[in-house]
Amino acid sequence: MSMTRRELLTAVGMTAGSAAMYHAMATLGHAQESTYQGRIELEGEPNGRRVLVLGAGLAGMTAALELRNAGYEVQVLEYREKAGGRCWTLRGGDDYTDIAGVTQTVEFEDGNYINPGPWRIPYNHHAILDYCKRLGVRLEPFIQKNHNAYLHRSDAFGGTPQRFRHIATDYRGHVAELLAKATDQGMLDAEVTEADRDLLVDSLREYGVLTEDNAYVASEATSDYRGYARDPGGGRDAAPTPSEPLSLNEILQSELWRWISDAESIHHQNTIFQPVGGMDMIAQAFEREVGDLITYNAKVISMLQDDAGVTVRYEDSRSGGEPVDVTGDWCVCTIPFSILGQMEHNLPSDKARVVDTMYYEGSVKFGLEFNRRFWEEDEDIYGGITYTDLPISLISYPSADYLSGGKGVLLGGYVWGANAYQFNAMAPEDAVRWAVEYGSRIHAQYPEEFSSGVCVSWHRVPWVLGCYGIWEDKARDYAATVQMGPDERIVLAGEHLSYLPAWQEGAILSALDAIQQLHDHATNG
Repeated sequence: MSMTRRELLTAVGMTAGSAAMYHAMATLGHAQESTYQGRIELEGEPNGRRVLVLGAGLAGMTAALELRNAGYEVQVLEYREKAGGRCWTLRGGDDYTDIAGVTQTVEFEDGNYINPGPWRIPYNHHAILDYCKRLGVRLEPFIQKNHNAYLHRSDAFGGTPQRFRHIATDYRGHVAELLAKATDQGMLDAEVTEADRDLLVDSLREYGVLTEDNAYVASEATSDYRGYARDPGGGRDAAPTPSEPLSLNEILQSELWRWISDAESIHHQNTIFQPVGGMDMIAQAFEREVGDLITYNAKVISMLQDDAGVTVRYEDSRSGGEPVDVTGDWCVCTIPFSILGQMEHNLPSDKARVVDTMYYEGSVKFGLEFNRRFWEEDEDIYGGITYTDLPISLISYPSADYLSGGKGVLLGGYVWGANAYQFNAMAPEDAVRWAVEYGSRIHAQYPEEFSSGVCVSWHRVPWVLGCYGIWEDKARDYAATVQMGPDERIVLAGEHLSYLPAWQEGAILSALDAIQQLHDHATNG
């Protein structure tokens, strides 16, 4: 039996983790660099000026901002009590209630936070960076790759975490040694010219820190990359002691090499950014511009279009009550298909099929606060990510407030696939307890230093019911779904309607294309 793309991606995520899933997505055409061409200009007088925007995430607020600037009358309907959607930050004192009615109160110290959704902005996501600049959102570096963080597998090295730099340097050195020796022995004569052969060997000696005999061995040169057994000092008895590399067999059998290239994909290469103070600083900046257009706590229950316009019915998401109808000449719907599929609508059949069949990936994040920043004080880890085969998948260290003292918050797990479903089935306090237990196998300080935690499982988040959309057959359905038909009054937008799924860039680019289509219809009608 053949697998659908959705089934394949889900299987990859379950067995190999989010990094491998992303690479698979890129291979299948589900991920690419941003296509942002600069700020949109909607020229011409619109024919029919009132637009309803459903959802006040980044896609919806981008649409509202640009449409109002072009002269439209805009009303935004938002399910939540605030804007941002998945651009969301939890801070001390915040409450979050999931789909089961379970409420968590965040007990973090002032200034500490966790981003349950997006947590980084790649350098090549030009649209969101431009809006940050335009809206005055301060950014700081996000540390993706830290050579002093750990790689860990429960069945490797007796379960002892290994520094990233040890595995990465030794793997590179041993592979360079093998290739250099094979080249010298003429095994690659059919692949490289004689002139290139000598240059290849020279480059491998440099790349792998090899000796003149093409050997990767303990030396001050290799220790300059993998670290010393005893670091260089000053004054008396200051000479360094080189460290002993791990054998190639140890590295291969450990399978820790699987994470070495995670930071090399185009969306994880430096420089990566984060907003100062939390990801929702972007949402707050948009909200300052368009907040007056937003009707909050508005749960949309139907969206119907006809020749005259669009009628949307909503009710108060807190108390219910009598439904309210609003009308517009046009509508930009950014509601996730996981929610839209439960509403009454009259979208064309080809679009309705996609709405009904789109799967939403599950994901779980843990924000764990500790009484002190022991990862800095005890282990010299400043930012970056530790990878593990444990169900928590990874630990990400804060990329700000270094050496600040006081309590600190780790992203104590970022979970996908089967493990996400397991955590999803737990009560939040039990899930947090397990995150602490798993983390203690990497950092022994966890139990003693743990202060409080919060768990967000995206399949339990009421306004999206999943992390991001995965198409049943993108090659078949994408164009028809993003294209606004000649007689349609509704255009769809959001990260799920992009080739940058799960990224805020995809949401913004989708919104810009959607409003351009809407404007073309309005000015040509």
